[in-house]
Amino acid sequence: MQQQRRHNPYPLTWEIPLGVLLGAVLVLFYGLHAGRGLAIWLAGYGWHWPTPTALVSSIPGVVAGDPHAGLADGALPAGATAPVIVCAIVAELVLLAGITLITVWGWARWGPGRILGMATPTQVENVLGVSRLRKVRHVIRPDLYPKKRALR
Repeated sequence: MQQQRRHNPYPLTWEIPLGVLLGAVLVLFYGLHAGRGLAIWLAGYGWHWPTPTALVSSIPGVVAGDPHAGLADGALPAGATAPVIVCAIVAELVLLAGITLITVWGWARWGPGRILGMATPTQVENVLGVSRLRKVRHVIRPDLYPKKRALR
């Protein structure tokens, strides 16, 4: 009923959903490298991030479990091993949970099913709260709370 009475003159277009989708893909993309960095760090080799030119080309190696993929030469010892796949999966699951929570919150806040015209708790307190009733008590019950007169 509420949606039928309101009209949004701005049509729903593709730019905002595309931007949100690209943002989520980038978070997952960098999350894969963060999971690999976490695996290397947990294995005791310190935190390492791939070189900027190898960010995209190293993804197949990281997915295959290679801790050396995309890192600068000599960043890790030759025989270094790390639980790359496990840490990458954990990082991706944590990021997916975060993306899901943000999506649910955003959908409830700005989506088509949102409740329009609701006051915040502060606004309700200002209009209907006890502090306002105390402030205007001389209007509500003038017999009990006469208006204070200024001294002359």
